Amino acid sequence: MSTKGRWLLPDGVEEILPADARRLESLRRRLLDMFETWGYELVMPPLIEYLDSLLTGAGRDLDIQTFKVTDQLTGRLMGVRPDMTPQAARIDAHYLKRNAPVRLCYAGSVLRTRPDEFGGSREPLQIGSELFGYGGPEADAEILNLMIEALRLADIHDVHIDLGHVGVFRGLAAQAQAGPELEAELFDALQRKAGNEVAVLLAAWDAPAQSKRMLAGLLDLSGEREVLSRAREQMRGAPAPITGALDQLETVADIVTQRTGAPTLYFDLAELSGYHYYTGVVFSAFVPGYGRAVARGGRYDGIGRAFGRNRAATGFGADLRQWLRLSSETAVPARGILAPESVDAALTAEIARLRAAGERVVLRLPGEKSAASEFGCDRELVGKNGRWVVQPVK
Repeated sequence: MSTKGRWLLPDGVEEILPADARRLESLRRRLLDMFETWGYELVMPPLIEYLDSLLTGAGRDLDIQTFKVTDQLTGRLMGVRPDMTPQAARIDAHYLKRNAPVRLCYAGSVLRTRPDEFGGSREPLQIGSELFGYGGPEADAEILNLMIEALRLADIHDVHIDLGHVGVFRGLAAQAQAGPELEAELFDALQRKAGNEVAVLLAAWDAPAQSKRMLAGLLDLSGEREVLSRAREQMRGAPAPITGALDQLETVADIVTQRTGAPTLYFDLAELSGYHYYTGVVFSAFVPGYGRAVARGGRYDGIGRAFGRNRAATGFGADLRQWLRLSSETAVPARGILAPESVDAALTAEIARLRAAGERVVLRLPGEKSAASEFGCDRELVGKNGRWVVQPVK
C-alpha cells in the first residue's frame, strides 16, 4: 500500500474528531441518564462472541450483516455484533432470570457488513432500550414514549411517528392460507407500495374474495387516527387476532397522545419493516428531508425462547452518529485552562484543585509556546502577587 493510502478507512467506517466527539459523548451520557430515570438498567454486552450464541434467535438478516472470524484459541467461529438487541434478550433470559418485567438499556458500537443506506455507516453507535416480561400494549407505549423523549433530548425536531402492526398482514395471510412463497411475494410488493403488483398476485391467488379484498385494502390504510376506524370497517368479519391487533394499536395511541407535547401519530398497516423479526406493534420515527427512519422499534416476543425463557419483549434502537448529524443542538465549545510548565508546588496544588472541581486543565510542556486556543483553552493560570489565578486568555 502506498504511503498516501495508509490513512484511508474502509467504506462506511469513519473517525469522530474532537468537536463532534464531545457532542456525541455528551448526548450519550444524557440519554443514558434519562433512561435510568425511567428505570432502565445499563448493560454492556461483549463486542464479539461465538456465532452460535450471537445469532441465536436473531434471524437471517442479522446473519448476513455479521462479520465472522475464527477464534485463534478454540478454532470456533465468532461474530462481531451487528445489533445489541439479541444480546440484551440473552442477558434477560439467561443471566438475570427475573420474574418481574426487566428494563435494560445500552449504548455501544456495532459493526455491519453493509450499510443500511447508500453512503451510510457500517459502524453505528447503537443506543436503545428493551422491556422484557410484559406482553401488554402498555409496554409498547412506554417504549414508544421513551423513544420520543430521547429524540426530544437529542434536539431533533418535527418528528413524524409511524405506527403499524405486523399481526394484521400476518393474520390476513393465514386466513387466506397463503403459502410461504406467495406470502413473501405479497409482503415484498406491499413494502414497495406496488399496488399493481399486489393486484396481479391476488388475481392469480385461489383464495376467498373477502380475504383478497382485505389484503389489497392494506395499501389504502395509512394516515392519522381515522385510519383505525376505516380498518375496523374494512376488516369486519376478520379473525380475532386481526381485531386484537387493531385494539392494541388503539391502546398504544391512547397512552402516547395523553402525554404533553406528544407528536402526531400516523398509522400505516402496510408498513412491515422487520416483518420476520417483529411480532406485534411496530413504530418508526422520521424527520423532514431524511428518507430513512431515524429510530425504529416494536414488539418481538419469543426471542428469549432460544435462551430457555419465552419472554415477551419490546424495544427500540437508533444510531447516535445519525442523531448527531440531525440534531439542531449547537457544537459544545472547547473550554479549558492552560497552565504553565513549572515545578512550583503551589501551582501543582492549584491544578489538582481545579481538576477536582471538574475543570479541564492542560499543562504546557517544556519549551512549548503554542497559543492557548491550540489546546482548546479559553483561560490560563498566571502568577499574581504570589498566587496562581485563572484569567481569560488575552
